[in-house]
Amino acid sequence: MTIKVLLADDQALVRAGFRSLLARSRDITVVGEAQDGEEAVRLAASTNPDVVLMDIRMPGTDGITATRRILTDPSAPGCRVIILTTFDTDEHVFAALRAGASGFLTKEVEPAELRRAVAVVAGGDALLSPGVTRRVIEQFAHRQGLMPGAGQRLAVLTSRELETVRLVALGLSNSEIAERLVISPLTAKTHITRAIAKLNVRDRVQLVILAYESGLIRPGV
Repeated sequence: MTIKVLLADDQALVRAGFRSLLARSRDITVVGEAQDGEEAVRLAASTNPDVVLMDIRMPGTDGITATRRILTDPSAPGCRVIILTTFDTDEHVFAALRAGASGFLTKEVEPAELRRAVAVVAGGDALLSPGVTRRVIEQFAHRQGLMPGAGQRLAVLTSRELETVRLVALGLSNSEIAERLVISPLTAKTHITRAIAKLNVRDRVQLVILAYESGLIRPGV
């Protein structure tokens, strides 16, 4: 099945570069290009992309606001957002992740990694590398501190689901979680899926953010 991608960046050369890279995959097609957040919201509603590659810093409506609007718009069901950034230390990345983005890429991403990332997110998973994404979440969650009421949300989880969420937040893969808990990878995935549903979050990235905001995981652990 072809993955439909919408590009949102205020620089035409950046959009052209990503279009060219994505065109090398027969499974990916670019359905539109937006030069600001407002246009991205409109095109997401009209083209119904599977994935939006979203720049953060654009004139007018920025990428964070656009991400939030797209992901809450019923006219773009199932759409997911990957944030594009120049620096992985950009504090705006964390805000975008909290707004529902499924992960982020730096604009220096390798072509194969870009295409893999689009396929992963389109398949319903999150770009949650044990290194970069978790480091960004940890860094800015530490500045923000605990969120009131976040810990109470975890009360709906079973003890096994809670432990699974903790391991996800530590950056472990399904296979690593299965090994740690002495269960099958399929069972580990089931625990994660149930936790996502019970907590009403979008994906693993949102699980990690909640784990830090609730105090389940402390920065530096």
